[in-house]
Amino acid sequence: MKFNKFYFGLWLVLFALFAYWQFNDPDPEVWVSIYGVAIIFCLLGIRGIFPKIPLTVVIVLCVLGAIYFFPGGVGQWISDEWAQKDLTMKTQQMEENRETFGLLTIAIALSPALYKAWKK
Repeated sequence: MKFNKFYFGLWLVLFALFAYWQFNDPDPEVWVSIYGVAIIFCLLGIRGIFPKIPLTVVIVLCVLGAIYFFPGGVGQWISDEWAQKDLTMKTQQMEENRETFGLLTIAIALSPALYKAWKK
């Protein structure tokens, strides 16, 4: 149980930060909502509650969204990010690449909750 509290508590804080950073995004209502859903599942995980079907739906949607947004040139995108030396969005492609990895992060971070849900 201590693992649940630490793990999901850490992700709750990270997802709250990710949501905060989305307020200057071109579409904050979408991404703050997405991270908000992840925060809700982290809160449930802290309490030891793992709803099987909703978790499955959210993780599948995140993976499908990541596949949809998946960048054509990951290496080039990473090089561009390092070259600009700040986190401001310069192109729409950079934004979509970041969104891809945000969705993958949610799917991976919530995977232990899904495992626990299906194990019960």
